[in-house]
Amino acid sequence: MSEAVERVAIIGGTGISDIPDLDAQRQVVDTPYGPVAVLIAQTAPHPVVFLNRHGLHREHPPHRINYRGNLAALRMLGVSRILATNAVGSINRALPPGSLVLIDDYLDFTAGRANTFFDGEASGHAYTEMSTPCCPALRARLLALAARADLPVHPGGVYACTNGPRFETPAEIRMFAQLGADVVGMTGMPEVVLARELGMHYAAIAYSINWAAGIEAQVEIVREGIPQLLRRLLAVMVETVQADDLPPCRCTDPLMMVRPAQEGGGIYRQ
Repeated sequence: MSEAVERVAIIGGTGISDIPDLDAQRQVVDTPYGPVAVLIAQTAPHPVVFLNRHGLHREHPPHRINYRGNLAALRMLGVSRILATNAVGSINRALPPGSLVLIDDYLDFTAGRANTFFDGEASGHAYTEMSTPCCPALRARLLALAARADLPVHPGGVYACTNGPRFETPAEIRMFAQLGADVVGMTGMPEVVLARELGMHYAAIAYSINWAAGIEAQVEIVREGIPQLLRRLLAVMVETVQADDLPPCRCTDPLMMVRPAQEGGGIYRQ
């Protein structure tokens, strides 16, 4: 990854409403999908854009988040690298509440969300490669920096995304477990897909705040120690997303998106 990156971004959600210790200014970006408010910190070597996917005041529940507007706003601001956070419930017994998990794959059980930039008509349509949903270069660097900071991060996990805002039933969690899910949340999709459609370097780290339904007797949100954990995590994320010496990846490879033959064939990259 040799190209210079003008701006980088961190997407937060539950438990993460800003980036401590960064002096950020609010800006509203007018996108084709509606206005999106962000915070921008003029840091070196790259300005950091912070976006709360739920809105700066958490006004949007998971199924009503303006995912397309959020990703379009970051692209319009010149962002090409994104690290996202997701609050999740743990399905895998090896990942108790308080665990950090670097996501490497997804199961999508959402419905009714605007989940692509390619709706036909003026936007056309295209097929996006999802064999590697998250940027391996960002993932590798975050793992290395987390280890240096003595911050335990599980190196991989499958994220099952549900529609919300309700929690899942025990039967649904048993199904997700059989399908290979390690954690469950409500905001991972379609965010990762939209980032791939725009050719952006995207990676996501989940932090567990509860056992999923049926794993224990009841769902209890764990709060003790979480703010301190997230503060340490954000420091590592900022350092990761600003790094200029990342290893090569295929996130911007034009072969990752193909237009159908009736639209002229060939390879398409927005």
